[in-house]
Amino acid sequence: MSTDPDLLCFSHLRWDFVYQRPQHLLSRFAQAGTRRVFFFEEPIVSPNGQSRPTLDISVVQGGVYRVVPRIGADRVGVELVDTLRGLLDDLVNEASIHDCVAWYYTPMALGFSRHLRPLATIYDCMDELSAFRGAPPDLLEREQELFERADLVFTGGPSLYESKRSRHPSVHLFPSSVDARHFGQARQPQVEPADQAAIPRPRLGFFGVLDERLDIDLLAQLADLRPDWQLVLIGPTVKIDPADLPRRPTIHYLGTRHYTELPAYLAGWDVALLPFARNEATRFISPTKTPEYLAAGCPVVSTSIRDVVRMYGSSGLVRIADDAPAFARAVEAALHEDRIARLQQADRVLGQMSWDRTWSDMNRLVEATLRDGSVGLTARPALVAS
Repeated sequence: MSTDPDLLCFSHLRWDFVYQRPQHLLSRFAQAGTRRVFFFEEPIVSPNGQSRPTLDISVVQGGVYRVVPRIGADRVGVELVDTLRGLLDDLVNEASIHDCVAWYYTPMALGFSRHLRPLATIYDCMDELSAFRGAPPDLLEREQELFERADLVFTGGPSLYESKRSRHPSVHLFPSSVDARHFGQARQPQVEPADQAAIPRPRLGFFGVLDERLDIDLLAQLADLRPDWQLVLIGPTVKIDPADLPRRPTIHYLGTRHYTELPAYLAGWDVALLPFARNEATRFISPTKTPEYLAAGCPVVSTSIRDVVRMYGSSGLVRIADDAPAFARAVEAALHEDRIARLQQADRVLGQMSWDRTWSDMNRLVEATLRDGSVGLTARPALVAS
């Protein structure tokens, strides 16, 4: 039986897209068993013109309630915002959400949720969304509004923290964490996934979203420079034309794979890659896959992403290179490094980076915020007309 205020999360990411920070944290909030957790996604738009707006509600990982609005393509502008606000009100009323904590991954959700009167507002800033391709033009304005409303701001890496800490009095750094036990399965002998088994070795692997952050020129040049190496890429292609991805006999695109399947693939990689472009979209990223690669026992080579260099490159745990010849030399060195020494060093670092610990620390801050601002709040309605 829930005893704490419900958690109502607004996300630009879909629950079943890529299993990452939101899923790790919110499933732990749900598994704690003291509050219900609702994950409100961006709408799915019907291409068939007018249709009655609906909410699809299902129970996913850890007992999280996934909430997916479905609307017609005829709903645009003010009408779209009004429709989403109405669907949100339906959820609040039908699920009897009397008190809640509002948790935002996207400031754009304020457009239809600013009439809520949550007991606390959390902004978990995991990316600099304004730098991503196709970002809404008013995103920065909405983010400023969210800073003004938020009780707590969490950031997903040191660069984001430095960028945001002057904009709010309570900004907290929570870098990417890792489920070391899950990815540690890759250190044990595995049955090769069928689509990877026939690929020769050595294999250089990457999993994640294939989008504007990926340095596709580097991949092509690396494949041309070392045709004896195989490049394996796992993940969905988003915001870029799949035809723009480099095509070589030694580059293998395996598509999206479930989070539970990843250790089996990692077990068959000789080196794991972070081949990110250096552009505005990657300026503040702190890739979750870095500690996941290390937990899996893979040597790692990355381009000079600032947070990767600061957190892993300066200690030599991740090799750093940017152009294709330097990247090839780094991979060659990684293929011949002392595995035992690397695993020991990785485990010392990863021992302080569990998602359980991150969730626990976040939860303490949320609970303290609720306690500090609790006077008179229990009688305050969850919804107030805008």
